[in-house]
Amino acid sequence: MLTVLAPAKLNLTLEVLARRPDGYHEIRSVFQAISLCDILRFQPSPKVTFKSDTPEWAPEKSLASKAASLLQEISGASQGATIEVSKRIPLVAGLGGDSSDAAATLRGLNELWRLKLPQGKLLELAAKLGSDVAFFLYGGTALVEGRGEVVTPLPPLPQRWVVLVVPKVPQIPEKTKQLYASLKTSHYTGGEITQRLVEELRKAKGPSTLFNTFENVALARFPELKVYRDHLLKLGAPEVHLAGSGPTLFSLLESKSQAEDLYTHCREQGMETYLAQTLDGLYPPTGSR
Repeated sequence: MLTVLAPAKLNLTLEVLARRPDGYHEIRSVFQAISLCDILRFQPSPKVTFKSDTPEWAPEKSLASKAASLLQEISGASQGATIEVSKRIPLVAGLGGDSSDAAATLRGLNELWRLKLPQGKLLELAAKLGSDVAFFLYGGTALVEGRGEVVTPLPPLPQRWVVLVVPKVPQIPEKTKQLYASLKTSHYTGGEITQRLVEELRKAKGPSTLFNTFENVALARFPELKVYRDHLLKLGAPEVHLAGSGPTLFSLLESKSQAEDLYTHCREQGMETYLAQTLDGLYPPTGSR
């Protein structure tokens, strides 16, 4: 059995520069992988089948199943695989779980089927699957541009602990698409905030400013987010930010003990809470093919 860990990500910055002629939005963002991971286990099988410990996760709607089909198509692979997906990253939470599972599927099947496709080819496939998938073939810390498919690895963020809270808010279909549609031109920025963070990372400094333009529209769309954010600040979070398109909120902390205290307080008050740390790179696949 071959095991691949699929990490969640945070947007340390997320700037939208403009709407593109193709209908997508041009972004400039610093992505950061964290130790909250889904676990994908691969075993040889006559055909590709998915199993999961989470009933709400539907393989036919996932990018992971699309990744497997695409890899079979371009490689001509006749093998199959049973892929068990243990979900640890909350669904539709702004943490990139589906994109990470897709990247893990590409990596896992490339290894299991002995295809020996180079990183460049996997990145080409990732761009066909979704905007964020390419990042998860790098992991760690990276500058992400274009619609999300242009990835430049960066020096690692000085290690931070992360407390994540998933507020209970109404689910809306195509959440990210709707939030993009809610952005006004006044919410567009020129990329300078992200560039400042890139320069700090290249000088081995921690982030002075985190930014997510979706906070301009998500807090208005989901009033509950502000209630949660204000409560987290009262519990001792130094800062609270939106993860991706939300609804997850997170706080970065330098102190492990402070992070553990905040995590405990949030759990005691019944909030869906996770404790993680930042990652410098990808976990390698483990086990036998």
